[in-house]
Amino acid sequence: MRILVTGTEGYLGALLAPELMADGHEVVGLDTGYYKAGWLYNTNSSTPHTLACDLREVTPDDLRGYDAVVHMAELSNDPIGSLIGDVTYDVNHLGSVHLARCAKSAGVKRFVYMSSCSVYGIAEGTVDEDSPINPLTAYAKCKALVERDLTAMADDDFSPTFLRNATAFGASPRMRFDIVLNNLCGLAWTEHRIAMTSDGTPVRPLVHALDIAQAIRCALRADRERVHALVVNVGSDQANYTVREIAETVAREFPGCDLTFGEPSADERSYRVAFGKIREVFGDFAAAWDVAAGAQQLHRIFDNIAMEPETFYGRGHTRLKQIEYLLKTGQVDDQLFWKA
Repeated sequence: MRILVTGTEGYLGALLAPELMADGHEVVGLDTGYYKAGWLYNTNSSTPHTLACDLREVTPDDLRGYDAVVHMAELSNDPIGSLIGDVTYDVNHLGSVHLARCAKSAGVKRFVYMSSCSVYGIAEGTVDEDSPINPLTAYAKCKALVERDLTAMADDDFSPTFLRNATAFGASPRMRFDIVLNNLCGLAWTEHRIAMTSDGTPVRPLVHALDIAQAIRCALRADRERVHALVVNVGSDQANYTVREIAETVAREFPGCDLTFGEPSADERSYRVAFGKIREVFGDFAAAWDVAAGAQQLHRIFDNIAMEPETFYGRGHTRLKQIEYLLKTGQVDDQLFWKA
C-alpha cells in the first residue's frame, strides 16, 4: 500500500512511519516542520521522505497515487487552542477537511483520522462510541467537527476511519513533555519532586504511542467495508486512571521522588472510556503498554541519554513553547504560515 502520513516529524508520526515501512508499505510523509527542534534520542529505524508542506496548502495533485492517507498533523493540545483559537480552527478543522477533500478528489480510497477521546469532555459513568460527545476546548471541538464533516463525505469511493485516541504517553524521538505521564516522568527525573496543583481525582484514559501506531496498522490492514466511516476508541479498559494514580505510579518508578497533591482543580474534564469495540472490529489489536511500563521506558531513556533539565524544560519538547517562539521570532505569521 502507498500511504501518505501527515505529521511524520511529530510525536506520533516519528513512531508510526517506521512501523508502516517495516510492514512493507511505501510511506511518504508530509509535515510543515514546526517541531524540528524536538529530537530527544536517536534510533536505527528508517524514516520516510517527507514533503515540507502546510496541510492548508495541499492540492489534489499532491495526493494522487496514494492508497491511503493517515492524518495526524494538527495543532496539538489545549494550551495552543487557548493561545490562538481562531488559527486552531483554521488548521485543525478547516485544514483537515481541506486535506480530506483533496484526497477524495485525487482518488484516495482510505483516510485514517486521528481523533481524540477528549470529545467526551465531562461524562458521568463510562462512555463509548455511541455516547453523546461534549467537547469543551477548541482542540476537542475541532476533532468533533472533522468527524462530522468527513462522515458526510463518506461514499463508495472514500472511506474515512476515526480513531479516538486516549491521551498518549511513552517515548518518541520527537518527544513531547506536555502530556501528563511524560510530563510527570520528566519532573520526577529533573526535580525529584512532583507537586500536583490538583487533588488528582479526574479520570483520564491513557494509551501508549506505539499502541496508537498498532491501531492505525490494524485499520489499514482491515477490509475497507469494516472501517468505512468507523468511529472507534483506541486504548484499554484497564488504562482508565485517575491523575492521582498516574502520579503515584511515576513516583514509584523514580526512587526518592517526593509527591504532593493540591486542592480540587477548576479543570472539570473527567471521563472513563470503554474500549471493547476496538477489540471487536480489530481482532488483532491488544494494547501492550500500561502506565507502569511507560514510566519504566521513559526512566530508562532518561538514564541512557543523561537527560538534563534544559532538555526537559526546553521549547523543543513542549508544543506551546515552540509555537510561541516561532511567533515571537517572526518565523511564522499570525496564521502560522512560514515567512519567506
